[in-house]
Amino acid sequence: MDFKQIQELIKMINKSNIGEVSIEEKGFKLTIKQKEEPVQQIITAPVSAQPVAAMAAPVAAAPAPAAAATPERSSRPAEPPAANTVTIKSPMIGTFYRSASPDKPSFVNIGDDIEPGKVVCIIEAMKLFNEIESEVKGRIVKVLVEDASPVEYDQPLFLVEPA
Repeated sequence: MDFKQIQELIKMINKSNIGEVSIEEKGFKLTIKQKEEPVQQIITAPVSAQPVAAMAAPVAAAPAPAAAATPERSSRPAEPPAANTVTIKSPMIGTFYRSASPDKPSFVNIGDDIEPGKVVCIIEAMKLFNEIESEVKGRIVKVLVEDASPVEYDQPLFLVEPA
């Protein structure tokens, strides 16, 4: 198996409910396992966040910070509809990296022109570094994820203004 075939296999497994796959060929063995722990943590986080929000609401000082946070949130969603943008999303669960290594420049920056097939980032999944390529032609408008941050499947990574 070559690297591209392994990447495609990982993408297919991430999209499915398969927990583990093992492949053996002529002295080559590959085992891919999906982690279940992050899903459990994600499920418990909203449940614990609701009581905290309910407890914070009666506090007299809570309305002022909530009012300060509201304009920030409203300005972010207003940005994408104002411009005609396309979203590049994560094809898998993993860790997002903007460059090949810490001492190398970012694959793309805001204002860069991209074309289909251009590498825009790397997502590390199960010790494999997967190059994520653009499927659209355009200009990078916004980077939505911090470098070295965990990302979920289908999470928006970049906003692109189509050319």
